[in-house]
Amino acid sequence: MLLDGDYRADIRQQFRGRTEVREGVKMATEREFIIVGAALAGASAAEELRGRGFDGSVRLLGSEEHRPYIRPPLSKGYLGGSEERETVFVHPGDWYAENRIELSTGVTVSAIDRSNHEVELTTGERHRYDRLLLATGSSPRRLELPGADSGADLGATLDGVHYLRTLGDSDSLREALRGGGRTVVVIGSGWIGMEVAATARTLGNDVTILERGEIPLAKAIGDELGAVFAELHRQNGVVIRPGVEVEGLIGVASAAGRRVSGVALVGGEVVPADLVLVGIGARPNIRLASEAGLAVDDGILVDASLATSDPDIFAAGDIANAWHPVIGQRIRSEHWANALNQGPAAARSMLGEVVSFDDIPYFYTDQFDLGMEYSGFPPLARDAKLVYRGDRNAREFIAFWVLDGTVVAGMNVNVWDVNEQVQRIIRSATVVDPVRLADENVPLEEI
Repeated sequence: MLLDGDYRADIRQQFRGRTEVREGVKMATEREFIIVGAALAGASAAEELRGRGFDGSVRLLGSEEHRPYIRPPLSKGYLGGSEERETVFVHPGDWYAENRIELSTGVTVSAIDRSNHEVELTTGERHRYDRLLLATGSSPRRLELPGADSGADLGATLDGVHYLRTLGDSDSLREALRGGGRTVVVIGSGWIGMEVAATARTLGNDVTILERGEIPLAKAIGDELGAVFAELHRQNGVVIRPGVEVEGLIGVASAAGRRVSGVALVGGEVVPADLVLVGIGARPNIRLASEAGLAVDDGILVDASLATSDPDIFAAGDIANAWHPVIGQRIRSEHWANALNQGPAAARSMLGEVVSFDDIPYFYTDQFDLGMEYSGFPPLARDAKLVYRGDRNAREFIAFWVLDGTVVAGMNVNVWDVNEQVQRIIRSATVVDPVRLADENVPLEEI
């Protein structure tokens, strides 16, 4: 069973409301709160403000033309055509007006004036804030390579070269992949690259993945488990080319200009392509924070309450490099569950409640007939040992990362209704017996 919409809704409820709060926060109708970034973190924060009884002004500013939406379907169900467009949006269109959320789309904030508590738009318009939440997300890393014989400064200027971050990106890619029969080259073997490769192949396209490393997803989940995904893709007809370096993109003349026709590798080989997906990571959008003088380092530095170095400015989602009180170090997570839960936690902080955001990072993926959920602390998992429960060859198992006798991360693959127990084991920090941990006859509740 893969993670369909109903199951994701169940997870949404499971992850909500874990932070400690203080009762009796005084609400002032004259207070003005601004949220910069109209995606999941920002929309969830706005919802939380109204849900906690805040009656002041809530202004939600987004640079995209669309109202807030969630991103996982963009590389999975929506991209593949199994989910309708309306399902990707966080709230119905009329929800914002009904809840007195001043949603402005297609606007860009150019600067933060901390001394006057104002944000300035590129139009010159200025808005005052009492509290400000930054939830500006990430942008895909661009492929800054010559277009080979295309004459373009960047290969990405060729038609047929795609990135995947926005709903518009997914729309374009969805149209290009529909009907199959395309020769698709994916540059990069992270989560976006692997998910798009699986979707493209399922739609009947020929797919090749180019990666600089030896094993897909190795940075995220290690070599052993990355190899599970590599074998899954190969069995489904995806060609994986490890240990290669892209030199540039080749273009040919088309009616609309120049279109990509291949990917040039260092050494002279050209891999044919009439569609290229670049998935080489993302960068947090921290320009506003940096230019405003906030503390930044691989994101905006925030404490456990999600407050920045300015006590009236908060950050949530992809951009928040947050101090995690459980492991005593910073974590910046670019996944859906983090945006879903950090936004409301930041909202409670904005209201003056006592907040210590201690959620265990979570993400999931669907690729071919494999569905997976991961919960855990990636910085700790890097040095941990793997313990398996179930049948790894059949791709029905739970993998546990064990560090100094305690479970710091767990990943269930085609095994369902166990994520809550896995999180309990992680949060308990109990020293475990690896033999019992691996024994399917021992209930997880007894670990």
